[in-house]
Amino acid sequence: MHTSAAMTDAQRRSDFQALFQRHRGIVFKVAHTYARHPEDRADLVQEIAAQLWRSFPEFDPLRSFTTWMYRVALNVAISHVRTQALRHRHDGGSLEAAPQEIADTQAREPDEHHAQQQQIALLQRFIQHQPPLERALLLLYLDERPQREIAAVLGLSETNVSTRIGRLKQRLRDAT
Repeated sequence: MHTSAAMTDAQRRSDFQALFQRHRGIVFKVAHTYARHPEDRADLVQEIAAQLWRSFPEFDPLRSFTTWMYRVALNVAISHVRTQALRHRHDGGSLEAAPQEIADTQAREPDEHHAQQQQIALLQRFIQHQPPLERALLLLYLDERPQREIAAVLGLSETNVSTRIGRLKQRLRDAT
């Protein structure tokens, strides 16, 4: 017979697994936005999943799971970027080369959607050159999250979110 603590733990694990599976795309979107190389993305996905599991006991089921999941995932990703930046500075590497390499690779691929691919590459370069908070804001905006949810995830006011989105759109227009 299971103790009540074991049942609670089993139920907690089951609840987490079900929610994680339903919304795991969030983790992959965040990892893809913040990690350039496949190995780094895989590591970041693991880090995010582990942190989500560790933080799950604090999740308030009366709140939106996806908002909470984005917040945890983005916090882990931003910490990952900071760690990578420190490591690259220490190693003398450059973080600027990777977005250009991605764009160059995409530009060489023959495809009937070449113009669309160029726009996507331009947007990816733009996103990669933004500070972590703006990158998170763009990710949520492009994922068509409501401004209220973006504000909750990032800890900003809705007005601040609206203003920042407007500024980012203008910077993107200026860059093209």
